Amino acid sequence: MGKRKKIVLLGVGSTYFTKGIIESLIKYGGQWDVQMVDIDTHCLDIAINLGKRLVEHYKADVTVSGSTNRLDVLKNADAVVSTIGVGGRKAWEQDVLMFRRFNIYQSTGDTFGAGGISRSIRTIPPMLEIASDMEKHCKDALLVNFTNPMSTVCWALNKYSKIKTIGLCYGVTYYQNYLANLIGASIKDTWCKAIGVNHFTWITEFTHKGENAWPMVKEALIKKPDTWNKFAWELFDTFGAFPTVGDGHICEFMPGMQAKGAYYGKTFGVDNGDYSFETYAKRWDDVFDEMADQAYGRKPLALIEDNEAGETFRDEDLFVDVLMAYMGEGPPVERTINLPNNGINTSLPPEAILEVTTLVNSVGFHPYQYESVPVGINAFMQRIAASHALTVEASVGGDKNMVVQALLADSVALDRQTALEIADCIFETHGAYLTHFA
Repeated sequence: MGKRKKIVLLGVGSTYFTKGIIESLIKYGGQWDVQMVDIDTHCLDIAINLGKRLVEHYKADVTVSGSTNRLDVLKNADAVVSTIGVGGRKAWEQDVLMFRRFNIYQSTGDTFGAGGISRSIRTIPPMLEIASDMEKHCKDALLVNFTNPMSTVCWALNKYSKIKTIGLCYGVTYYQNYLANLIGASIKDTWCKAIGVNHFTWITEFTHKGENAWPMVKEALIKKPDTWNKFAWELFDTFGAFPTVGDGHICEFMPGMQAKGAYYGKTFGVDNGDYSFETYAKRWDDVFDEMADQAYGRKPLALIEDNEAGETFRDEDLFVDVLMAYMGEGPPVERTINLPNNGINTSLPPEAILEVTTLVNSVGFHPYQYESVPVGINAFMQRIAASHALTVEASVGGDKNMVVQALLADSVALDRQTALEIADCIFETHGAYLTHFA
């Protein structure tokens, strides 16, 4: 690696993710100046201490510092990473819990539908402010977004700022490995091609040693049915492609699965898995406490360990491989990237964000083209893109009526009165973060 590279991490209250990024940078090698930002001084202190402990452990040529004000650290950054969560965990919880009164039950509430729209309209304006600051202080830096809702945030950033922005999620890679395990193969002997939107991306091609592997998948399912993602396999049987990233996310794009008892007699976020949403959300308090214990030396560092095949499937490793390829400091890589459509799917707006198999190298990002997207899959994408477009414009223009339109467009609400009531619920609950609305 050449000169020391500067990377800015925004929203390091996500201490688990922050730890993973720093450790992945260290293990990759090279000289790094890591600058952290969080408006919560306690979270920032934990993240800085955790980073410094990792640097000390590995004896790495990495500096770690931070500030509560991003303007203190953005200047001349080579890359900026966003993991911000506007309103924190409490706001996220409300994006699930407050809609139960409308018989809308979600597993994560951070991507699409009622929860996704609510999260979008309070997240997009601050993200555009970040991009504006980058235009002044590090206009050539790459903005790598992990903040959800991935699609609408990246749509707004690419349309309304001059900053080069991509979105990353390891979901397709994880499910490529999932399919490889299903047929008893190593992921290294498989290849997949995928297109869709984040958290609803379809693996349209899956090969093993260059041969179509879908027959192997079907044969494996006959021998040992997989009940983990029942709805995903129903869609596979229907459309001939496998949707990722699991029923928990996929069903949030399907309003009919979100009512009480609608998921094979189970209810999302209540009894559809091994835990309720409340239990799942509390888990992140435990993760935060664990990171704090490691940061202050109350517990030893828990270090990354590759599995026996030397493979990991974490967002942090995906990020480092993509960043190094883009900077010309590492080999080209093929990954699933969230990018503007720009002709990949001619039936969608050019500014729509697609999650698509992409070659990354020092020249840039080169998404694989589709001569045509299967009609059935495209029908989903058109509906989703329409709701995303309305959500982005509502967020940027502060237009409450467009929020209502978005709720109707994605079929969260089946009539205008319900859409109005859901919108009112959003504004009553998150009003402190929605002052940009008239």
